[in-house]
Amino acid sequence: MKYVFGLALMLVVTWLAFSGHYTSLLLGLGAVSVFISVALAMRLDIVDREGAPYDRLLGLALYMPWLLWEIAKANYAVVRACLKAEMDIKPTLVKVKTVCQTDLSKTLFANSITLTPGTVTIAVEGDKLLVHALYEDAALPEAFEEMDLRSRRAMDGRS
Repeated sequence: MKYVFGLALMLVVTWLAFSGHYTSLLLGLGAVSVFISVALAMRLDIVDREGAPYDRLLGLALYMPWLLWEIAKANYAVVRACLKAEMDIKPTLVKVKTVCQTDLSKTLFANSITLTPGTVTIAVEGDKLLVHALYEDAALPEAFEEMDLRSRRAMDGRS
């Protein structure tokens, strides 16, 4: 039920933010639109933990600064490699096992790897991700453990 309430609340906030008009007619039409949207979502059975992730916004807000710092560090390493006269990169593929349980946390983990310069998630199969990396030493599965745990904590709420 909290996901239905979260969906309704987010639809109301979005309606009010985009409308900018607060006359009784528009507020009434907005209420009807929200009601119909929530009723259809409930009827289609698409309001669930992953379909309405509003209770995870705090976890995601705590995860983003850490991810931005990791992206900045990886940017520095890639730029440094590009500016060197000799290319010392050693591209490699590695399979990384994840502790993430839900599709949402696996998606966050895979996208976080891809956002980090020098690494790209190629495929996700079950609890394993295939990752391409520019540096062999940075592609060890242990190098992704902290990101994996933080992704799980941000989306699943567990350590």
